[in-house]
Order: sequence, then C-alpha cells, then structure tokens
Amino acid sequence: MFASSTIIEDIHDMRKAGLASLAFFYCDFREDRKKELRGLLSSFLVQLYHQSDSYFDILSKFYSEHDEGSRPPRDDALARCLKELLKLSGMAPVYLIVDALDECPNPSIVRSPRAKVLSLVEELVKTQNQNLRVCVTSRPELDIKNVLDPLIFRSVSLHDERGQTKDIEAYIKSVISTHTIKRWKEEHRRLATDVLLDKSNGM
Repeated sequence: MFASSTIIEDIHDMRKAGLASLAFFYCDFREDRKKELRGLLSSFLVQLYHQSDSYFDILSKFYSEHDEGSRPPRDDALARCLKELLKLSGMAPVYLIVDALDECPNPSIVRSPRAKVLSLVEELVKTQNQNLRVCVTSRPELDIKNVLDPLIFRSVSLHDERGQTKDIEAYIKSVISTHTIKRWKEEHRRLATDVLLDKSNGM
C-alpha cells in the first residue's frame, strides 16, 4: 500500500474522466486536523461528496441527523457514514490515499491518533469491497508495518533505492547552493549535505 507520483497522476486522470473517485489526505503533525482520524474522515467525506451525486442522499441524511451541522458527529459516526458511501452499488472504483501516515503522532497511549487511523485502514481493507482501493505512504515504522504488512498485496519500498537517495542528495545540494548559503565555505556546505542526507532516512 505505497504510492508513487505516477500512480497518483493516473488516478487523477481517471477521476477527471469520471472513471473513479479519489480522496486524498496528507497527514501533517504541524496541523491538528491533519494528524488525527477526525480530520481524515471529514476530508474524505467532503471530497467524495463533490465527486458524485450518488453520495448526496447519505450525506444529506447524515447532516440532518446532526442538527444541520450544529452538533458535531463523533468519529465513529463519521466512519460509519464513509463505509455507507463505499458500499453503494454500481459506483466507479474509489481510491482513498493516506499520505505520510507516520506524521500522525504515536504517543505511548492505547489509542493514539496513528493507531486510530491504522484501525480505520484495517477495517476498510477487510471489508473486501471490490470497488475500494486503499493506498498508504509512510516511513516503515514498526507499528505501521505490523498493521499494514498482513493486509497489503503490493508494497514498494523506496528507502533502500539508490535513485531515491540520489534525488534527496540533489535536492539538498540545490537548496544549499541558493541564497545566503552560497557564502558558506565549500567544506561547510559539504558537511551540511552529508548530515542532512544521513538524517533524511530515505525520505
């Protein structure tokens, strides 16, 4: 369940042609709504709503049940609503993409934000919905691998690829060679490049 930019571009083209629905969520530890299950579910529902009239009845009913939006729904209610949408028959394939899952915090608690997202992914995959495609990108952290490895049918690891490392190195060098950094001594620029490349951990 790992994605490349080429795959995502192909899915975008399918969506534009009406051959698929696509909902994309980028996890970001710097923003509360982008690092928790609630933000992911809300984002998926809004994105799918705008891509097919078939979702209108379910989402309109859901909106009414929560007092026209004045009563915030619980996370489990949002998850049930998403699953209802995905069960609609006769729909084009739905692609759900969770990017940078490792950005969700994982403190030492029973149900961390990351654990909740992983649980949702596991539930969705186990429904074996023929129209559903789930794609997850992440650093290979142990808790994530423990959940995803038994589920996946295709995995692509970029961490050990030479091309990935070379691209990261080229990007670091391009940034270091710009602006005020140009005035750094060559040995300092080389040291900064080596340290950043080492700390990048393939990402």
